[in-house]
Amino acid sequence: MAGVADRSFRELCVGYGASYVVGEMASSKGISMNDKKSAQLLYISPDERPAAVQIFGDEPETMAAAAAAAMKYEPDIIDINMGCPAPKVAGNGGGCALMKDPRLAQRITAACVKAVPVPVTVKMRTGWDYDSVNAVELSKRCEDAGAAAITVHGRTRQQMYAPPVNTDIIRRVKESVSIPVIGNGDVTDGVSALLMLKETGCDMVMVGRGALGRPWIFSLINTYLADGTILPEPPVGERMNVLLKHIEKLCEYKGDYIGIREARKHASWYIRDVRGAAGFRAEIGAISSMEQLRELTKKVIDAERGQH
Repeated sequence: MAGVADRSFRELCVGYGASYVVGEMASSKGISMNDKKSAQLLYISPDERPAAVQIFGDEPETMAAAAAAAMKYEPDIIDINMGCPAPKVAGNGGGCALMKDPRLAQRITAACVKAVPVPVTVKMRTGWDYDSVNAVELSKRCEDAGAAAITVHGRTRQQMYAPPVNTDIIRRVKESVSIPVIGNGDVTDGVSALLMLKETGCDMVMVGRGALGRPWIFSLINTYLADGTILPEPPVGERMNVLLKHIEKLCEYKGDYIGIREARKHASWYIRDVRGAAGFRAEIGAISSMEQLRELTKKVIDAERGQH
């Protein structure tokens, strides 16, 4: 969710019923060096609480110092990432590379817990690869180190995001620790959310890629879990309005130059299943202003109505 779960997106998700959000990953080394970009990743607005800042790294002392430094942004939770499979993170010893060294992961967790007055949580995968599925061991170690909750993405690093999700391992983690466990992986609607809860016994469900271009997914899930009602996806006109609202906030927070360029990937997600999506995607790549985006949304709405 790096480059996606920024303030504008998180606020939108909270507006649709997300009960808790986690910021983009920030490098512990970057935080300790007062890197400006890392500082931007840590900012939490009043409209998105409860919220966690998410840090990554492979040195207990640096991670603890970063967690302490992040407290000036008043996060409700510090989240340690032990699940990111990206080469630039895992390749440098952070993210899910920590699953290869459970003792180091435990020391990092303990150091962060000691350094901050708020709960510290850990997100992990099931393991590094098929031959080293060790989420249960790592979860126990993190609990012993003082972690307040564990999130498990039901895949190994080797799998990246390829199916299937292993709900059995998440269930085993839940059975082996006394702290809350959050299930993650392929939750795309109310049905899959309920399935995750039932198959794993987990306390909460985390949504990641299922929210891309669909921040309203949280209202769909909440409604289904509440009374079994399957709400339809919003009509295309409403989706385009949400897209515009999203990008207006994005530009407000990051400036027009960055905002419009980041808008291109978001717009591609918002229109992925509309009529003529492939053609519109080519146009999205050339968008350079908010006005062009507004014109594109009008075209998308007209195409859906059959007006060519």
